[in-house]
Amino acid sequence: MTIFSIVLIILFFGLLIAVHEFGHFIAAKIMGVRVNEFSIGMGPAIISREKGETLYSLRVFPVGGFCAMEGEEESSDDPRSFHNKPFWKKLIILVAGAFMNFVTGLVIILVLLFLVGSPAAPVFTGVMEGAEAVLDTGLQPGDQFYTIDGHRIYFQSDAMIYLQRAGEQVEVTVLRDGEKVDLGEIYLPYRQLTDETGAQVEKRGIYVGQYLEDTVATRLQNTWYQAIDYVRMVWMGLGDIFTGAVGLRDMSGVIGIVAMAGDVGQAGAEAAGMFGAVVNLLDFTALIAINLAVMNLLPIPALDGGQIFLLIVNGIYHLFSKKYIDQKYLGYVNMVGFICLIALMILVAISDVNKYIL
Repeated sequence: MTIFSIVLIILFFGLLIAVHEFGHFIAAKIMGVRVNEFSIGMGPAIISREKGETLYSLRVFPVGGFCAMEGEEESSDDPRSFHNKPFWKKLIILVAGAFMNFVTGLVIILVLLFLVGSPAAPVFTGVMEGAEAVLDTGLQPGDQFYTIDGHRIYFQSDAMIYLQRAGEQVEVTVLRDGEKVDLGEIYLPYRQLTDETGAQVEKRGIYVGQYLEDTVATRLQNTWYQAIDYVRMVWMGLGDIFTGAVGLRDMSGVIGIVAMAGDVGQAGAEAAGMFGAVVNLLDFTALIAINLAVMNLLPIPALDGGQIFLLIVNGIYHLFSKKYIDQKYLGYVNMVGFICLIALMILVAISDVNKYIL
């Protein structure tokens, strides 16, 4: 792990937080909500300046930030308070942070694809020696995987991930000469094979991956596909947590993210110098940006998704009772959620220290 990589990822991480909070801030301003303070970072303020009705501040720790709106945590008589705005305006303000993170990830991916080109396509190119039986399944060299077990396949990496998670019977649809061909369930067992180095390996025995003609149109399309891929990775990870496939030691907090970013940057530097390090770190940042967008919309108190959930609950309550839940009670729920998140972050941080430092 290099100091350069660590500094760079901290700067990128701080930028993502700034962009997220700016999303809330600009949406609040557009919707006519009074913003009391807009802060980047947490802890004591390093710099603060009041302009108009809003205090702008930069704080010590670049691991958070906030957009403090009037009437967000408690009831307010101010007609410009968040609490007194209609449902649709509140919803736009709450979604704006995650939206900005997603757009940031999208822009980073777009820049990267124009710098280094699109990833390899999921084209079946042949079989290893000893796995010739695969050709009897209906797969033909040149076929491009379209779905595997119902999952849309965009890139070589998708094919490898979903083949790894599949059983011996794999449901496959391919693109052949521009037409979709449903091969149904095909038999792709793991076999004892000999690789190029002469070592004995257990693999399915198929080669996947081919770089296709890259145009402006394909790079634009692949930018969207890569963003969708990152969203799927987040959901896949959440699914693994809920099913018990991964545990606490497999989760990563700020320490783990910085450590992984350092490894990613170092791998890029070894492959292509500083340019490779920056490219790898930008790609990692795009993944984190989209990860933040998805995670923030989960219906967990203290997150944007939790706020949206409580907003809907409050709306349903008003529909039947003609009253609103007191804002202070919603604040208590968010406080409990915040404490639980902090506790989880501490546990994950302790796990990160054991994995990456001790």
